[in-house]
Amino acid sequence: MRYKTLLLSTVLAFVCFPLQVRAISILGSAESFAVLGGSTVTNTGSTTITGNVGVYPGSAITGFPPGSVSGGTIHGLDSVSQQAQSDVTTAYNALAGMTYNSNLTGQDLGGLVLASGVYRFASSAQLTGTLTLDAQGNNNAFWVFQIDSALTTASGSVVQFTNLGSNAGTDDGVFWQVGSSATLGTSSAFEGNILSLTSITLNTSATILNGRAFAQNGAVTLDGNVISIVCPSGGPGDSGGLQYDLNGNVVPVTSSAIVPEPVTLVAIFGGIVSLSAYLKKARYRGPALAGLGA
Repeated sequence: MRYKTLLLSTVLAFVCFPLQVRAISILGSAESFAVLGGSTVTNTGSTTITGNVGVYPGSAITGFPPGSVSGGTIHGLDSVSQQAQSDVTTAYNALAGMTYNSNLTGQDLGGLVLASGVYRFASSAQLTGTLTLDAQGNNNAFWVFQIDSALTTASGSVVQFTNLGSNAGTDDGVFWQVGSSATLGTSSAFEGNILSLTSITLNTSATILNGRAFAQNGAVTLDGNVISIVCPSGGPGDSGGLQYDLNGNVVPVTSSAIVPEPVTLVAIFGGIVSLSAYLKKARYRGPALAGLGA
């Protein structure tokens, strides 16, 4: 009877503590950064950043204060920013190598409604107005924009989500792979992770409320902005939806990319340990347990 109880407790660990999972971001160690520059990071005004701020291989980070950093630290030309920049380069190259679903070259992103997928611009990309990202009710939705040249948003432009999945988009990902530089217009409300080969400029009051600004070779220039790696629904700032396969290619998240959360591991491990200990004791007691069958 005791054997059955222990077995039941182990099974209940799976039932009562469902397999809560989290995907490993393709950004690697850079996921903890909100801003990462190549040459410099400069700020004017009361910029608010949630997450790490870093620069590599440059060393200059200026304007903090009056800018503020919470939920992270400032890393200037150290091993942490070096590794993060290396991980950004890896992600940038992998995103650029993805097979695209649609070629939007010459189209303004404003007014478009785009489902999860990979979108290509053979030259520059422009956003005027509102771009809507439609998750179609799916979890692990992702949007990749492969832009060979510059990304520019007009003043007051908006990137917004619709039809999020059951977890309110906490595992979704938005990635802007920009072949030169990115400029966000005044008061733009942007979403996602900008991985720019050269520089990134956020004009006055532009925001990235779910995402990051990564410049590999040039500067990140800020002016009274808000950038956060933590989205309001609790997710890690639009860094999900994608994973690396065994060949280093970026592909949609599957079950092979997820790992159990600690609460699940504790419950399952506890049941297994208890069952193992009982069975070990049973082997020593031998014939005395003969009546403890089914």
